[in-house]
Amino acid sequence: MSSESSFDIVSKVDMQELTNAVNQATREIETRFDFKNTKSSITIEKEELVIISDDDFKLQNVIDILHSKMAKRGIPLKNLEYSKVESGSSATVRQRAKLKQGIDQENAKKMNILIRDSKLKVKSQIQGDQLRVTGKSKDDLQQVMALLRGANLPLDLQFTNFK
Repeated sequence: MSSESSFDIVSKVDMQELTNAVNQATREIETRFDFKNTKSSITIEKEELVIISDDDFKLQNVIDILHSKMAKRGIPLKNLEYSKVESGSSATVRQRAKLKQGIDQENAKKMNILIRDSKLKVKSQIQGDQLRVTGKSKDDLQQVMALLRGANLPLDLQFTNFK
């Protein structure tokens, strides 16, 4: 058995769960009385959600429905980055929500500094859009997990490949 233990820190959105949440939200919008005869919809295009409705108020209601369905399915809301509301075709408004997949360099550097400043006996290195943390003690690795969960980072983190 190796004397070194490690885990990876990633930030991903489960696309299948997101599709299920969008389908549930769409079904609720179709059956709700306050959305009768409206042009409200949610679609997934590549790495972003496109939310369309008649006006800003209904658009916000559609987003609220989507958030509740995402929360029930365990999809992190932190990984959505909303753009400005824009006018769409035939008197509708549209808003795009970009999905943040992976850890960008800026946040990876912040997490590296947090881990280094914690004075735990672990090493962390950036590997593309994820971080690998290695150390001799599994307790230290679990303390790093707790530290990162407690830090107020702008994205949701998952810890994988704990060896």
